[in-house]
Amino acid sequence: MAISVFDLFKIGIGPSSSHTVGPMRAAATFAQALREQGLLAKVSRVEVRLYGSLSATGVGHATDRACLLGLMGQWPDRIDPHTIASRIDQVMAEHCLILDGTQPIGFDYTRDMLLLDESLPYHPNAMSLEALDGQGASLLLQTYYSVGGGFIVEAAQLSEAGSQVDAVTLPYEFSSGAELLALCKTHNLSVGQLMMANECAWRPEAEVRSGILKLWAAMRECVDNGLHNEGVLPGGLNVKRRAAKLHRSLQELGKPNVIGSTLSAMEWVNLYALAVNEENAAGGRMVTAPTNGAAGIIPAVLHYYMKFSPEACDDDVVMFLLSAAAVGILCKKNASISGAEVGCQGEVGSACAMAAAGLAQVLGATAPQLENAAEIALEHNLGLTCDPVGGLVQVPCIERNAIAAVKAINAVQMALRGDGEHVISLDRVIRTMRDTGADMHANYKETSRGGLAVAFVEC
Repeated sequence: MAISVFDLFKIGIGPSSSHTVGPMRAAATFAQALREQGLLAKVSRVEVRLYGSLSATGVGHATDRACLLGLMGQWPDRIDPHTIASRIDQVMAEHCLILDGTQPIGFDYTRDMLLLDESLPYHPNAMSLEALDGQGASLLLQTYYSVGGGFIVEAAQLSEAGSQVDAVTLPYEFSSGAELLALCKTHNLSVGQLMMANECAWRPEAEVRSGILKLWAAMRECVDNGLHNEGVLPGGLNVKRRAAKLHRSLQELGKPNVIGSTLSAMEWVNLYALAVNEENAAGGRMVTAPTNGAAGIIPAVLHYYMKFSPEACDDDVVMFLLSAAAVGILCKKNASISGAEVGCQGEVGSACAMAAAGLAQVLGATAPQLENAAEIALEHNLGLTCDPVGGLVQVPCIERNAIAAVKAINAVQMALRGDGEHVISLDRVIRTMRDTGADMHANYKETSRGGLAVAFVEC
């Protein structure tokens, strides 16, 4: 299936792409289907069943709230995050949900929101929605899988031959890093140029550029909000926001050179990543990049480059995100970007490799050097587990983004010192990530049943 840059980067809300954005999109899609089939007026209640990882850490990731919002006809890229708490409070107080924004139905949390201790076979992030009439008869039943990065798949699509085939024909289709490099060499294109040509199969170049710059504006706004908001993050861990205080202290140091490798430079990169992921943890507006849990890495690297590079321009933003998306496509096609499927290596590891590819592109890397940078970045995230304390995208997730952002820059610096030749290819590293994820125990894949999630002891 063809994957667009706008599939990998989506404007949404925190704290999780697979547990918040995906379930909200699934529930909104379900409500839309009820409307389109003329069933809304017949619905008395909707039962939500969460399975696997969605059940295990669903409350901490606000999956239950996301489902309610989606059923009310809200979409993650359109809802005002500041209205979420009041909307949910009203549903809970009145035991009434306005289905698709028009049809009032009864809602009882204990009866209608079921967190089940079982998994469905296709993917750990599974959910079923069933609309029932006043006599308890089923009107519509759909099962959805939230497969990472806000992507959702309907169970019905999995059983219908050919339903996953995309109607769009790309001029430069690739499914491996080797194919990508060969296409770039044959057609004398950079990775960014090749990706732009592919994107134009969906929409005119002007729309591609404006769409990417809209994503960049949302990323900048997220960073800015994170630099100004203070206090304690929700969820019960009492994690204090640090970005605003760090920002004030760094402003006293002056601006480092963009390519400099000083401690001060690292702190600015850390700052931007912390700002994004604190906003995400608070349920604010952000961009999946390619997931919420790893949303701070790409904006941190790009924000730093754009802010401190004198010659940086909008075209750099476009080329950065297009090139990053090329690597994201490879990770998604050949492994996974879902922490519930392969652990955090699939989220932070993929984002680190994507950020390295984007930075390499705007710093003038050849396609082989760019592939090398992405390989270095991903290779040194292999085996990274997803073990969020309390099921919250806070510890160790927030700091993990900052570390990976710096790691991405270091990978680019190493790659640019070489000619692109290296022993282990990006394709092999992606396959290794896939195989490592398959071998990884379920306790370490976004279930909060292993690792740091159970090592945390409250004193």
